[in-house]
Amino acid sequence: MSQLTPVAEGVHRLVPSPAGRVHLVEAGQGPLVLLVHGFPESWYSWRHQLPALAAAGYRAVAVDVRGYGRSSKPADVAAYRMTELVEDAVAVVRALGERTAVIAGHDWGSSIAAHSALLRPDVFRAVAMLSVPYTPRGGPRPTETFAAMGGTDEFYVSYFQTPGRAEAEIEPDVRGWLAGTYAALSADTKPGPDAPHPLFVAPGGRMRDRFPAGGTLPGWLSEADLDFYAAEFERTGLTGALNRYRNMDRDWEDLAPHDGAPIVQPSLFVGGAEDDTTRWLSGAIDAFPTTLPGLVSSRLLDDCGHWIQQERPAEVNAILLDWLARL
Repeated sequence: MSQLTPVAEGVHRLVPSPAGRVHLVEAGQGPLVLLVHGFPESWYSWRHQLPALAAAGYRAVAVDVRGYGRSSKPADVAAYRMTELVEDAVAVVRALGERTAVIAGHDWGSSIAAHSALLRPDVFRAVAMLSVPYTPRGGPRPTETFAAMGGTDEFYVSYFQTPGRAEAEIEPDVRGWLAGTYAALSADTKPGPDAPHPLFVAPGGRMRDRFPAGGTLPGWLSEADLDFYAAEFERTGLTGALNRYRNMDRDWEDLAPHDGAPIVQPSLFVGGAEDDTTRWLSGAIDAFPTTLPGLVSSRLLDDCGHWIQQERPAEVNAILLDWLARL
């Protein structure tokens, strides 16, 4: 394990993983809580949780997911399938000298956390999911489902499928695209109800065409925060991050033995009431008594969008700490 320079948020480390290495930031001592980010983010999305968890007596560790930041970025698209990301999470726990951990995730990180708990209950003793509820494997092939959404418009997941296509839009102006994405899905800057939805792409168009006009940043995002995210993706490119979307059919095939399987460990869900994800997946939330029999708490935060632990850090911290204390 190599140690990098300590910073105010914690200690940066590089630990071995099946793909090479995982970059993480660690703060505090005590029971291990592993924090997994989503798209398009990094370990930095947990900057408000790391010190709060550390102060409460936990060993809080936020990772850069494979393909992001300083973590390894395999060239093979298939290297970003869910089963590989679960093994990365296990590798981090082992590299830190621990046998078990609590895992929490946001957005794609929520799905990674959920499937880590599903596939490796021997390692992950509890799971917290932010913004994206657990949806068991099932139904038709995912790309078929997404292709049928939106009518003449194209759902963003379908738009991301072809390697190089979304990169050609994003990479010439990473900072501007990130700013638009963050604003489009934040409660205080999202487009109005009559505006075209920013997650659907018009024929021949781009995602950024439907981002909020004016360039106003959401209240949770400072210029310095945006600079951090932009610098990370300007250095790495977007392909590693986008490859997660390009494995959804592979995941559907890999997880066939777990069709409909519940997660039985103690669990938590927290979403934003102004996040379209919680609206589109309201059926998954309604199914929690079956899919999450160990559910301790499920919360929707009013006036909160998709970037929940950054939009409402104090409230999310309080919910996480209350849940952890009950474990």
